[in-house]
Amino acid sequence: MSETEPLVGVDPTAKVPPYEQVRAELARKINDGTLAVGTKLPTVRGLAAEVGIAANTIARAYRELEEAGLIETKGRSGTFVGSTGDRSRQQAREAAQRYAETARKLGLGDDEAIAIAKAAIRAT
Repeated sequence: MSETEPLVGVDPTAKVPPYEQVRAELARKINDGTLAVGTKLPTVRGLAAEVGIAANTIARAYRELEEAGLIETKGRSGTFVGSTGDRSRQQAREAAQRYAETARKLGLGDDEAIAIAKAAIRAT
């Protein structure tokens, strides 16, 4: 990230709530390695000021990222990209495995099972 480039952006016209835009963009940057393990993130207030949204919005995004294991808050030291691994992808793989097993038990073919999963993703 350059000093002039914000860490995340928020589109106020998007249907996706601002906290989710922030959460998703940070999660993407963590998962693709743009934000490396141990990277210190801005404070809630600092990022809120940078993006131009309420601090509570950033706090919610940070809480959800922390619950997913993607970031860690270390008291007064700050918030960092988590070192415990990417639990969100592991949880997604496990959920996908359970879905695949359920689809097989119901006698669904691959194409139909995938179509149902894609429809569910689009609906959320």
